[in-house]
Amino acid sequence: MLTILDKYILKRYLITFLGMLLLFVPIGIMANLAEKIGKIIDNEAPLAEVIAYYGNFTLVIGNLLLPIFLFLSIIFFTSKLASNTEIVAILSSGVSYNRFLRPYFIGAGLVAIFIFVMGMFIVPNASIGFNKFEYTYFKKGRDLQQTSNIFNQLNDTDFIYVKNFDPNRQIGYDFTYERFTENDQLDFKISAQNIRWIEKDSTYRLTSYTKRYIREGNEYIQRKRNLDTLFTFQIDDLTPVSYIADTKNLFELDAFIADQKKKGAANINTYVLVKYKRWALPIAAFVLTIIAVAVSSVKRRGGMGVNLAFGIGVAFIYIFFDKVFGTLAEQSGFSPLLAVLLPNLIFGVVGIFLLQKAKR
Repeated sequence: MLTILDKYILKRYLITFLGMLLLFVPIGIMANLAEKIGKIIDNEAPLAEVIAYYGNFTLVIGNLLLPIFLFLSIIFFTSKLASNTEIVAILSSGVSYNRFLRPYFIGAGLVAIFIFVMGMFIVPNASIGFNKFEYTYFKKGRDLQQTSNIFNQLNDTDFIYVKNFDPNRQIGYDFTYERFTENDQLDFKISAQNIRWIEKDSTYRLTSYTKRYIREGNEYIQRKRNLDTLFTFQIDDLTPVSYIADTKNLFELDAFIADQKKKGAANINTYVLVKYKRWALPIAAFVLTIIAVAVSSVKRRGGMGVNLAFGIGVAFIYIFFDKVFGTLAEQSGFSPLLAVLLPNLIFGVVGIFLLQKAKR
């Protein structure tokens, strides 16, 4: 049951957090609009799409920064409690420091649940419109799809490979299609200089087509300059957009990752990293709460300004670590799980150290 102390601190916790959101989210929207207004006008983006984009922008960017907003809001209101000697009065009344932390962890739990629901079910839907607008009007398809060394396993027997892919022209170069028998013997192999999707005919056009197949121990080779044919796959299925994992909810993402692993997708770490980051954000709420309370619960010379400056510095370092480990996971084969755990583990240890120091 919540006591008067719990309700007092928890109320300040949540009100300051909501105030921080209401203060910084509009600032973020205005800063983004000031940066992108030229491209919006030049590309003649419809007003309705612009409004929808900034609605989605609020959800996508806001969700990523929720732990940071939480961190700064705790430093702000706890520093105020310390400067008013309220914390000294609370501890002098016989309340232990651990008991003093209880409402902070309750608040962190509520925010963590909010972050979890947002990240797993609400933000993925917003990411569809957000990324579509970004790549349509700001990035013009740049880095929209994987464009080199594309390998996919279509099913248990069929495999395809494309060395390079041009998403704008819907054409792949150095195309290979292999089918194996149940005994893992090559049934046939198709290769072509390029493969192009012909939308008006709903067919694929292969240039410098070669088919090699084996029947009854004999090898046969077919060659044609051009061949229009059908396949069971779509070009977009082979090269999913780079943000595809961001648009899937908790259950869809698990199924998508399992499917991509079966196909042997080269960029599987990117998808797994997205999954783990969604689980890590709620944990970050607790880690940053510990650090914020430890830093701001002690009255110090310079007051709230010093604590806020320290908090902003810690926030930037946390984001830097998160970005560095995330890039390692995407580009160098570093474990996505470690990439997500290490920043929280490092800052968790720092938080416990600062907390023990604050208790003394």
